[in-house]
Amino acid sequence: MKVEDAARLFKALGDENRLRIIEHISRQGEACACKLLDELDVSQPTLSHHMKLLCDSGLVNARKDGRWMHYSLDKGRFDEAMRLIEGYRRS
Repeated sequence: MKVEDAARLFKALGDENRLRIIEHISRQGEACACKLLDELDVSQPTLSHHMKLLCDSGLVNARKDGRWMHYSLDKGRFDEAMRLIEGYRRS
């Protein structure tokens, strides 16, 4: 993983709301933006900002279904993140 990709990934994980989003999606398997809005009590533009960062980092996948976006975790990307962290730990 390139340093720029690692920085983007850690930035995405460095926010309480984004960690709450990841936790919610993890429990549900997939989450509609409408449910995330209710769960987090944030505005739609704020949620969109957080989701853009999570999607850009590769941690979250998005698919459109009608009016709403549905989000799921990219488990492969989480595996990459864990390998990266393990590599830092062994250094």
